[in-house]
This record gives sequence, structure tokens and C-alpha cells, in this order.
Amino acid sequence: MAGQGASFVDRVVLHVASGNGGHGCASVHREKFKPLGGPDGGNGGGGGDVILEVDTGEASLLDYHRRPHRRAGNGRPGQGSHRNGANGTDLVLPVPDGTVIKAPGGEVLADLVGHGTRYVIAEGGKGGLGNAALASTKRRAPGFALLGEPGDELDVVLELKTVADVALVGYPSAGKSSLIAAMSAAKPKIADYPFTTLIPNLGVISAGEHTFTVADVPGLIEGASEGRGLGLEFLRHIERSSTLAHVLDCATLEPGRDPISDFEVIEGELRAYDEALGDRPLSDRPRIVVLNKVDVPDGRELAELVRPEFEARGLRVFEVSAATHEGLRELAFAMAEMVAEYRATLPPEEPTRVVLRPQPVGGAEFEVRRVGDNTYLITGDKPVRWLRQTDFTNEEAVGYLADRLARLGIEERLAEVGATAGATVMIGTPDESVVFDWEPEILAGVEHGLGPRGTDRRLGDR
Repeated sequence: MAGQGASFVDRVVLHVASGNGGHGCASVHREKFKPLGGPDGGNGGGGGDVILEVDTGEASLLDYHRRPHRRAGNGRPGQGSHRNGANGTDLVLPVPDGTVIKAPGGEVLADLVGHGTRYVIAEGGKGGLGNAALASTKRRAPGFALLGEPGDELDVVLELKTVADVALVGYPSAGKSSLIAAMSAAKPKIADYPFTTLIPNLGVISAGEHTFTVADVPGLIEGASEGRGLGLEFLRHIERSSTLAHVLDCATLEPGRDPISDFEVIEGELRAYDEALGDRPLSDRPRIVVLNKVDVPDGRELAELVRPEFEARGLRVFEVSAATHEGLRELAFAMAEMVAEYRATLPPEEPTRVVLRPQPVGGAEFEVRRVGDNTYLITGDKPVRWLRQTDFTNEEAVGYLADRLARLGIEERLAEVGATAGATVMIGTPDESVVFDWEPEILAGVEHGLGPRGTDRRLGDR
């Protein structure tokens, strides 16, 4: 939710870019009487990561609503004399406790709970190797270096789900904010008109040996689950709560309203929201009924009238007044008891809730498929990464790429699927790829390609 002058935002689309890796350096050591002292080009530094970290001091995603584009630092290029480039600076973005990270399509990537919990949302590009690292017994002085890999660029959705044990639900102006203020040290803004609360207020309450948090969820109205009023914007904030407390106004002057009808409307909205919730539906949570404003004479009379109806439904009922603090002690201990019962059923806490999707182990490193007449597309992490590392203005670097692809088995696979001399070979994706003409008679290997530094005889003869 956001608007002009907004001070609370619980859903944003964040555009992040990790740092690019620095390029490797192609350098040859030179000094007096040693004009060719060997390759001494250093490696490029790695690009910085973009990291989301839970900070319990954060209460909103407002900063990312105002500045949604974030970028980490780039790695520095390598230099001669074996000097490696510095790594790019990681970008650590603080988020509130209870932030859920989703892909634009809705897939949950991580669910961050607990101070200090981290999730790397975009990894920095790897730095390119310098020619000193590329030297071998057959290629003693490479005339090229590898380019740094570009960083990741992606969009993610951040959603904040308040981490609270008890959620207070009810109509606007039912007195939820007043209860929070009376039972805890929280100081929410309070007024006597609808939609007073524009953010979920949190309060910490102690009762006996137990301490728990209570969230004042902004007022729900009939049709909230379909987008009416403000309720739908904040229903996600009660998903983590173990207990629901219906706060019912016993002193309302609005026609057609009473505690029982208010209760039925809110229950209906919670059930409607359940359809999209999944694993832990709100309708299954333990709940209690809080009949508020009994300090008003008519309010006390109405509370005594409707209490038997709720008790007949098996609900615990508490008559309270946020104004005079009547009944609040008993209510606090009842909430503490319900929270303690729920916590006793939980397994040992695991602060980090990251959705892991490991890549298959032992699978094919590339795939070759025919996409046209003597035209083939090669996909796979390794060949695509190697393309990004190659300086195509340097013949020796291109020859090195060809040798790497041959060692990976791409030449043999092309022959197996029926490719013939002159075939068009694309590496990447159909929309973004590098195109080669395949010549199987050109031999792979350093011994067949070495020429003057920066050149490859196989390419020069064509």
C-alpha cells in the first residue's frame, strides 16, 4: 500500500543488479635484459552481490518504494605484475522481519524471519582470469585474458507479513488500536472515525512468564477480500499469527450493526481470504471474542446480552474497556495461554526460511537441438558462461573458446545429431545467441592453433 505522503509500504517491486566481474589482464613481464619475462596479467575482481538482510529496526518497505532500483559495485580489472583487481562492494539491503521474496510470477524464493537472516538475491559476476592464470605448458604466454562475467539483473517482489502472535481483527473504530495502546507500550495514532489505522500496529505484551506480540490489523469491512476498503491490503499481515482476537464494538451507533453481525461479516471475509492462502487457513486458527467499550452503559448491557450467543459457539469471551482498562489483565493472560499452547506444538525454530531449489547433479552440461535446416542451438550454463568470458576481438581468445567447447564434447554431439560442414551453430537462446559456422575439419587443440600472440592460425587461414 502506498500513496502520497505514505509512511508505510508492505509490497514493492525491487529492481536489482549485482556487480559485473572485472576483466582479466593480458600482460607480459618486461624489464631490462628480460624483454619477455613471462605472462603476469592479474585476475579481475568479482562483482558485488545484492543481499537482503533482516533488520528488526525496519518496519516498512517504504525506502524501496521511493528508490526501487539498486545496484552493487563492479569488480576492478586485473593489472600487470600479477595484481588482481579488487572485488566489487556487496550491497546489503535491510528489510523488516517477516519479508517474503517472490519472483514476479508469484513463486516464493525466500521467507526471511529472524534478525540477521540473509538471502543473496543476485550474485555478482565472476572476475575474468588474467593471462598468468591461463598459462600452461603448451600455451606459455597467452596473448589474451578472459572477460569478467556480467552480474545478474532481475526484478523481485518484496511482501511484508507482520510477525505477530495474536492478530486483532474487527471493524474500523472497534477499538483495536486503543487496546494495543492500553495493553502495551505501543503508541498508535487513534481517532474516532473509520480507517484510522493505515498501518499494522505492533505491541509487545507481557503476562506472567510469557511475552508475545499483538498486531492491530487495519479495519476490515464487508467485501474486503474482494478489494473493498483497506482490509485486503493488510490481510496478509495476520497470516503468521497463531491466534485471532475478534474485537467487537459494543457501543457503535451505526444502524444495522451489532457485535454478532460484525463477527459474522469478519468471519466471512477471513474464509474468503482462505481460498488463496493455502497451508494454514485463517479459519482454523484459535480465536477469542473481545467485547470492547463496556465502560459505556449501553455497551455493557449489549455485551451481557450477546455473550451467551458466543459462548454457545464454544468461544471464550472477554468484556473489556480500553478506556478504563477493565478486563485487560484477564485478556492478556488468556492470550498468553493460547500463544504458549501454540508455541509448544512448534519444532525448534529455524530463523532462515529459504526455498532451496538445487540444480540436478550429474546431468548434461549442454544440449544441442536442431532448430532449422542445418542450424543448431546449443544451450547450457558452461558454454554460455564461456561466451561471456571471451574477447571476440582477439583471435587467440576465440581459439581458446573453440578448444574449450571441443573438450566439452560439443563437436562430437553436433556430428551425432547430423550437423554437416558449414552448419550454423548458435550458442545461447533463440533470441540472444552468438552464431558460428561449424567447420569440423578444423582441428582443436593448442598445438594446432598457436601463432603470434593474440592470433590463432586456424582463424587466420580462413
